Amino acid sequence: MAGWVPKRFWKAADVAQADGGWTVHLDGRAVKTPAKAALLLPSRAFAEGVAAEWDAQGEALDPATMPLTKLANSAIDNVALNHAAVADMLAGYGGTDLLCYRADSPADLVARQRAAWDPLLVWSAGRFGAPLNTGAGIMHVAQPEASLAALAAEVHALTPFELAAFHDLVAMSGSLILALAAVHGEAGAEAAWDASRIDEDWQAEQWGVDEEAAETAALKRGEFLTAYRAFCLIRSS
Repeated sequence: MAGWVPKRFWKAADVAQADGGWTVHLDGRAVKTPAKAALLLPSRAFAEGVAAEWDAQGEALDPATMPLTKLANSAIDNVALNHAAVADMLAGYGGTDLLCYRADSPADLVARQRAAWDPLLVWSAGRFGAPLNTGAGIMHVAQPEASLAALAAEVHALTPFELAAFHDLVAMSGSLILALAAVHGEAGAEAAWDASRIDEDWQAEQWGVDEEAAETAALKRGEFLTAYRAFCLIRSS
């Protein structure tokens, strides 16, 4: 029915241990995914985050305020069933990574990119054995096959829940390297996001802020930081 909004039918959300993980109960009844699978969560901390979203709901259910629940549903109903395909898609960003495409002018923008991006490429080369080439402009920059394979192996090693959160880090930033730097602690989440916005921020400084673009960027920033928080909760004990 058009316009129908699900109503709150529970009084309290609680975390409970389940076979192989954790789950969330609403008044003692286990939550299911949209595909009716068990909501089996990888850590207590993540389960507590999901439960808090259910507890925070008002009279009407608002899915937009439940990003951890949405991520859990995606991990179970979609990513777990298509793990290799999702990992391949995200690993593919390594071949066209944002950090590898540089401006050749003006000098200020070139310097900003170099200062923020070069250290992360050096880190990636050492951490994963995956040096990447850089070039000026938008022409395709070929990357070493061994480097792409090493980065792909790192992505494929992620669990379905980790991969679901990692997806947003890569997609929101446009960079596999920035996402890896964030989850490995090489760059803070906010610093990684700021590094992904160097070109846009420079343009705004030159020509003024476009309010619509700024609003969109703020929404994406929120999604990026939420995905990072989710990844941390997933890996916590």
